Amino acid sequence: MQNAHLRLGLLEYQRATEKISTRIRVRVDRYVGEDRKAHLLSVFGNDSDIGAITAAVHEKATFTLTLPDGRSKEVSLGENLSCYKGSINLADRKHPVRHLVAASQELHANGGVGRTILLRYQREEAWATLVSFLGLPGEPTWADHVLGVIEDEDRVKELDGIGCSPVLISATTEEILEWIGDGLRSQTLTFREKNGPIAWPRYSLGQLLRSIPTNNIPESTEHSAD
Repeated sequence: MQNAHLRLGLLEYQRATEKISTRIRVRVDRYVGEDRKAHLLSVFGNDSDIGAITAAVHEKATFTLTLPDGRSKEVSLGENLSCYKGSINLADRKHPVRHLVAASQELHANGGVGRTILLRYQREEAWATLVSFLGLPGEPTWADHVLGVIEDEDRVKELDGIGCSPVLISATTEEILEWIGDGLRSQTLTFREKNGPIAWPRYSLGQLLRSIPTNNIPESTEHSAD
């Protein structure tokens, strides 16, 4: 495991009034963002710092985010976001560490308007997520065909991430249904021989949060729909 300064980001909030100047810095263990838009923000710190960051998030404040590679950018979660707070008890600390997770409105409606955000990209997981979020008819063995088309169409975009390797898949329900239809007509895809429930792979939370290299996205595929 890398040292903390190599895998954690830094979130800074500054606010100045005529009488008071506030500057708060907290560590970031998970982040998903697209340009200046933050979709997921997971930070931890003491009670007063997390309380101030929570208030600032609800006020749609702009933060300075420093990524582990040293790059800095201004980010905001926008309107209608959601916040979740908790505490982490550590054996060598008298007071618990406070933890805040904030999610943008778009992340809450993930999959809507043809935009699906994933914490990492692997074909099997991506296909299971698309089927679930978009309500698609499908089965696990169709992952390579559909994701092959999506990759060929350059519909997978890497996003900024801390503690994960997020991507954005741009594809609507209608488009994917058309690609499935093409696969069935060309017999690249086939229906199951027997009726019955379909067993989808199951993943633990730890497996889903585990980061994988961003270069897992292939530059091209050997898609064979024709």
